[in-house]
Amino acid sequence: MSFADPVLGAVGLLVAAALAWAAVAAARRQAAALAVAGLAAAGPGRGRGRPAGIWLTIAGLAVLAIAVAGPSATVPVSRASGTVILAMDVSGSMAATDVAPSRLAAAKRAALSFIDAQPDSVDIGVVAFTQGGLEAALPTADHTRSEAAVRRLKAAGGTSLGDAILASLSAITHKTVGLRRDGSAPDIGYWPSATIVLFSDGQDDGGAASGGSGSSTSTSTDPAASAAGKAGVHIDTVGVGTAAGTTVDVDGYHLFTALNAAALRSIAQATAGTYHPASDAGELNGIASSIDLRLTVTHEPLPLAGAFIAFALVLLAVGAVLTVTRSGRVV
Repeated sequence: MSFADPVLGAVGLLVAAALAWAAVAAARRQAAALAVAGLAAAGPGRGRGRPAGIWLTIAGLAVLAIAVAGPSATVPVSRASGTVILAMDVSGSMAATDVAPSRLAAAKRAALSFIDAQPDSVDIGVVAFTQGGLEAALPTADHTRSEAAVRRLKAAGGTSLGDAILASLSAITHKTVGLRRDGSAPDIGYWPSATIVLFSDGQDDGGAASGGSGSSTSTSTDPAASAAGKAGVHIDTVGVGTAAGTTVDVDGYHLFTALNAAALRSIAQATAGTYHPASDAGELNGIASSIDLRLTVTHEPLPLAGAFIAFALVLLAVGAVLTVTRSGRVV
C-alpha cells in the first residue's frame, strides 16, 4: 500500500496518539482521585460505555487520518492491449464476387468492425500488400486513422503473403525487417503483445520476401512466418473467398481464383495463431468477436481512501452512541 500524502497522514496519527495519551492520563487521574477519596471503582458494567466510546472515537480519528493520506493499493488488471496489424490483401483476386459484394469489400467491412470493437489500449496499424508494393499506416491508438486507411483500400496487383508478413513486422518494430541473404528469418527481438490479423484469399504470387519470383507458397511465406513466430507474434489469418472459387477480370484477362485455405492455415499454425474461415459476408461480420487478442497484465492503482473513510465513520458513530447512551454526554 502506498500513500499520496504520507506527511498529512502522519500528522493525523500524531493527533490521534496525543488524544489516546490524554485519555489514558485522564483515566489514571480519575482512578487516583477515587483511591484517595476511599471510593470504590464503579461496579461491573457501570461506566464502561464511556471509555469504550472514547477509544472507538480515537480509533475512528486514526483511521480517518490514514484516509486523508490518500492510501492506494496496486492491483494486477488483465486487459487487451498491445499492437495489432491488419494486413489487408488488395490483390486483383480480391475483386472476386464469390463473397458479396466482393472479397475486398467484405474484408474491409470486417476489418472496420474489428477496429471498432477494440479498446483504446490497443494500437492498430494497417498494411495493404500487393506484388507491386506495400502501403502501411503505422500502429496508433487513434483508431480513426486506421479506419481511414482501411476505407481507402482498392483492389489492384498481385499478392505476396511473405512480403505482407515482413511489412507487418516492420510496422510492429518500427524498423525495416527483411530476410537474411540465405533466406533465413532474422532475429527482431520478442514482441509477445503484438498480433497480425491477415485478411486474404490465400492466393500467393511470391515476391521479394522470398527472394524469388515463383508461385510457391512455402518459399515466400515460411521464412516470414518463422520470423514472426521467433518474435512471439501471433498471426491470425482470415480466409476471404470460397473453395469453389470464381473468375475475375484482371488487366483484361479472365482468371479463375479460389480460396487457398491451406496456405492461410499453415501461416497461422506456424505462429501459434488461428485460421478463421469466412466464405460469406455473414461469417466475416463475426470475425471481430472470434479473434481473441492476448491479455496483458498491468498493475494499476486502486484508491482506498473511500473504504478508510467509511470505516472511520462507523467507528466514530459507534463511539458517539456508546458515549451518549452511557453518560448522556458526547465526550
